[in-house]
Amino acid sequence: MEYKIREAKREDMPAALELIKELAAYENASEQVEIYVSDLEHEGFDEGNFKCFVAEVNNKIEGMALVYFRFSTWKGRTLHLEDLIVRESMRGTGLGGALYKRVVKYGHENSVKRVEWVVSEGNKNAQEFYENTGADIKKNWYTVHMDETGIQKNID
Repeated sequence: MEYKIREAKREDMPAALELIKELAAYENASEQVEIYVSDLEHEGFDEGNFKCFVAEVNNKIEGMALVYFRFSTWKGRTLHLEDLIVRESMRGTGLGGALYKRVVKYGHENSVKRVEWVVSEGNKNAQEFYENTGADIKKNWYTVHMDETGIQKNID
């Protein structure tokens, strides 16, 4: 199978949102997707808040990886992989691995001290894949989120 990994363009954002919604449906969380194509276009291309890479097969976007820079008080500049998504029909083809390698290369090109992401406790295939690439899964750390209700509660 021939594929192409490239930086996303503004006009790729409808396909990116389609992939995001596909992942949410796969995780039984469709109702949690609150963004629109216009949000992706504005935040990624007008504000520069993220970089997105896409995987094309036969000129169709079949996968994506969305990343942004963070800063660690211990390490300095880091790269956060928010999501790496491959269409269900394309899983197992090497597309995800190619996107993953592009993200790591992008981190290296930008001299980050760490590439970081979160993986679901139930996604054993991904955990095994990441560990086989040399990634260290921090099992003694917890991801903490505060939603809009919590934010509002803390500013009142």
